[in-house]
Amino acid sequence: MIVYGKQILFYVLQKCPDRLEEIYLAKEIDKKLFSSLCSSGVKILRIDTKKAQAMAHSGNHQGFLAKIKPIESVEKKEILSLKTLLVLCGISDVGNIGSIFRSAYALGVEGIIIGGTLSKNAIEGGIRASSGAMLCVPFYITSNLLELIHELKTKNKTCYGADMGGEEVLSIAPSDEWALFLGSEGEGLSGKIKQKMDKIISIKMKNEFNSLNVGVATGILVYRLKNG
Repeated sequence: MIVYGKQILFYVLQKCPDRLEEIYLAKEIDKKLFSSLCSSGVKILRIDTKKAQAMAHSGNHQGFLAKIKPIESVEKKEILSLKTLLVLCGISDVGNIGSIFRSAYALGVEGIIIGGTLSKNAIEGGIRASSGAMLCVPFYITSNLLELIHELKTKNKTCYGADMGGEEVLSIAPSDEWALFLGSEGEGLSGKIKQKMDKIISIKMKNEFNSLNVGVATGILVYRLKNG
């Protein structure tokens, strides 16, 4: 799996160096930076701009690329053992997925469940969009969210659904263990999923507006659930 960009490379180097397999440089860098890369013990290869562009699919690699060990979905048993979870229902935009992983990591959410599928390209894009946070938050992919809701409840987790018609999140007393269900910006949560939620919650806005970006809304809701 290829990741690129200076920030991503150094994030991986700092947070999960065991994932690094090879580092590729497509430009000259100063001695201090090069020394820090060398100290990782990972093989460093010089490549030309054309190859770098191909490896980055014409993305902005900034001359820094790396091959890392692929990240994969964890087992269901592991994800169900975690106390706080986000559940993505029909969210396919890589930018939003990355933003949600970034907020989850920053605010201490323990894991993420993704409804549907996630291709290799989507994972690579998610790593970039999350500034590397996707490498640090365990995730599980499922095609049956309705069945999963039942399993979450058997683990004594409160299932919250995010919807504009829900109860103001500040007015509830959050459970110690919970799963927050998030729908896509266009469709939101399906009726079947909303029916199975323990509580529907929302963010009451002072100024009239259609909705917030799902990544932004996630950060606000998680902060309030985590901090009461």
